[in-house]
Amino acid sequence: MNEVTLTHSNVPELTLLARGKVRDIYDLGDALLIVATDRISCFDVVLPTPIPDKSRVLTQMSRFWFQRTGAVMQNHFLTMDIEDAVGRWESIQILKGRAMVVEKAQPLPIEAVVRGYLSGSAWKEYQQTGAVCGITLPLRLRESDRLPSPLFTPATKAPQGQHDENISFQHMVGIVGRERAEAIRGTSLRLYEDASAYAAKRGIIIADTKFEFGACKDELMLIDEILTPDSSRFWPMDGYAGGRPQPSFDKQYVRNYVEELRWNKRPPAPALPPEIVRKTSEKYREALERITGSQLSSLPVQESGDDF
Repeated sequence: MNEVTLTHSNVPELTLLARGKVRDIYDLGDALLIVATDRISCFDVVLPTPIPDKSRVLTQMSRFWFQRTGAVMQNHFLTMDIEDAVGRWESIQILKGRAMVVEKAQPLPIEAVVRGYLSGSAWKEYQQTGAVCGITLPLRLRESDRLPSPLFTPATKAPQGQHDENISFQHMVGIVGRERAEAIRGTSLRLYEDASAYAAKRGIIIADTKFEFGACKDELMLIDEILTPDSSRFWPMDGYAGGRPQPSFDKQYVRNYVEELRWNKRPPAPALPPEIVRKTSEKYREALERITGSQLSSLPVQESGDDF
């Protein structure tokens, strides 16, 4: 395990544009430097305890998928060679392997969620209404059951500390326009299906995932992160059975812990005990190793690398 954790980046030579729940974003003029940190959020609230190696897993996983899915949809990834793009400053040494240089794009105010299995907020909504985001589902489905076909269930992007809200496709059309909404839906479903087939060969079920899109010169572009343990539910294929919650390789382990506490899901968030931190870090690294076939320590920290 990497001994150094990164909770907040500090690059005084650059202009800090934003600190999100997990990422810090710096202005590079015609590009951006996106730094993943070891911060972890649950229910849209940042917890005070970092998860070692999480930042490197998120960056390497996104890099892997951005390069693998480039033929499906253009994305904003440019390089992980931040010294070449930014400069050889002492302040960026800790960022190696945790940061990537990306094209600038105007983020769209929705999250493109694709669900292949009934879990999380979708399961709760189905129990109450028999539908998810306005889509009526068959009767008598159980928690974690595979859906007849993947569902596109968009959500609003809430400010930090507030909860995202599932919306209907028609609501999304009203936000971004029909042509763009249909393009996002079609691309998201194709990305999910391709990634799910790939992950299945490596013993992982992608139960659901979210994508974020932006506009660059009026062209649609995949941005932020993609198919990471922060943006997806990864379940081990061995032992999968519908009708119950599943073990996972993502932050569901942390969600389960804080759900047991008497916490109102508003700041301040509770600290995590060492055992939860250790197991969560292990789960993130195992997800990366299963998906990429490489251990975290063997993956490059600078070069953009060859296509997978």
